[in-house]
Amino acid sequence: MPERTFPEARLTKAAALGNVGAFSELVRQYRAGVLRTAFGILGSAQEAEDVAQEVFIKAWNNLPGYRGRGSFASWLYRIAVNTSVDALRRHRDDIPLDDLQPASKEDLEESVLHRDEHERLTQAIRSLPPGARAALVLREYEQLSYREIADVLAIPIGTVMSRLHYARQALRKKLAPQE
Repeated sequence: MPERTFPEARLTKAAALGNVGAFSELVRQYRAGVLRTAFGILGSAQEAEDVAQEVFIKAWNNLPGYRGRGSFASWLYRIAVNTSVDALRRHRDDIPLDDLQPASKEDLEESVLHRDEHERLTQAIRSLPPGARAALVLREYEQLSYREIADVLAIPIGTVMSRLHYARQALRKKLAPQE
């Protein structure tokens, strides 16, 4: 969870009343986490940027209805996961590649190996079902607790544990050395 410099409840209340400055502070605090979550689910930096923008637009539009029953972070990450999964469904066939430019000719081989490993991991994560992928991203990229993941995904903790176990087993199998 990001470090908070202002009381979250005060910011969300002010933003819900239309205070753009308060909402801007919330965006500043959560933008990196929303981007990491979207990227972890989508595997595309450009698409993660688009989704993050959509997430904050949705949050702004729906903030007056936010009741504060859970944390703002859980509410926002739920929007991020749902928006990312929706984008994934719309663009299932897009598989972007990172264009890494090696600093020198000697770095070329290392760069290609790094890109290949990164692409292999990205493909393995993208092959997971959306629910397992979302749980894995929230746990491993965002370091959310099982309780927080359960709140974000609106599922029981046992289901979080099951999805994480499945995701990790599937990744181990997909990323095992091929002989």
